[in-house]
Amino acid sequence: MILAKNITKEYGEQIAVNNLSLDIPQGQFFGLLGPNGSGKTTTIHMLSTLIRPTSGSISVNGIDVQKGPQTVRKSIGLVFQESALDRTLSIEENLYFCAGLHNISKKSAGPRVNELLELFELQSKKNATVGNLSGGMRRAVDIIRGVLHAPKVLFLDEPTVGLDLPSRRRIWRFIKQLIDEQQLTVVLTTHYLEEAAPCDNVAFIKEGSLVSEGAPEKLIDQLGKTIIEVNGSDTNALIERLKLKKYEYMIEGGVLLIRIKDYETNKLDVIQSTLRDEADAISVRKSNLNDVFLWLSSNDHGLK
Repeated sequence: MILAKNITKEYGEQIAVNNLSLDIPQGQFFGLLGPNGSGKTTTIHMLSTLIRPTSGSISVNGIDVQKGPQTVRKSIGLVFQESALDRTLSIEENLYFCAGLHNISKKSAGPRVNELLELFELQSKKNATVGNLSGGMRRAVDIIRGVLHAPKVLFLDEPTVGLDLPSRRRIWRFIKQLIDEQQLTVVLTTHYLEEAAPCDNVAFIKEGSLVSEGAPEKLIDQLGKTIIEVNGSDTNALIERLKLKKYEYMIEGGVLLIRIKDYETNKLDVIQSTLRDEADAISVRKSNLNDVFLWLSSNDHGLK
């Protein structure tokens, strides 16, 4: 559904995206992850025809985005970081306006608008002014706007930033339903890594370049399934005490994180017994996608 080959985007001497390739099949839930400034939004903008790559090629739904951008736009939906709704109009007015932009008559759009409002439990609010809605409701309407014309691909650029947990969960329940029922291909960027855990595949980029790609569980396995967290007032002393050159570790927010691979589980007791007297607290937990993100975002660590 999406094929990007060696795409690069340069702004003068600054390289925002560097020789990036992606292959995303139909119906896949795909996560594009990385720290701020890594090139995620620039990549989304290139894939969705908003900006042209400096070099490389992109096709969406079999159409070259540079040769047929108008055709590509008919098959994609985009939910921006910032809302694209008119806050002075009602929910229904916003949606019918969007339908008009896609050359869909009000009569033809009516059943689709009602279907989506029911799906998002907003039918009773259809006449409410968007400016008076909660943040979660506005975001839901943004998503409805993005899928109103039944696209093949939906781009979600940090769609739930700033929302409370119940609103985020509600939105993701609806997105999953759209994927399951309509074979929608979804490309997500997010800083809430737990939202990317259900993805079929994720790609981590850093400074515009791909650093790792795969199913979330596969990447977690590569990192190591166990993380030891060590809290102490003198982190350097803890490192010296443990002689951590034998172990793979990083410091995050003043906490010492040590990753343990499956074949190294015998190290758990050694580490805990060595640091027990000097550490304020030691905890052992399962690793997750946040840990993968931290290791890949660090300048000195990876998953090998």
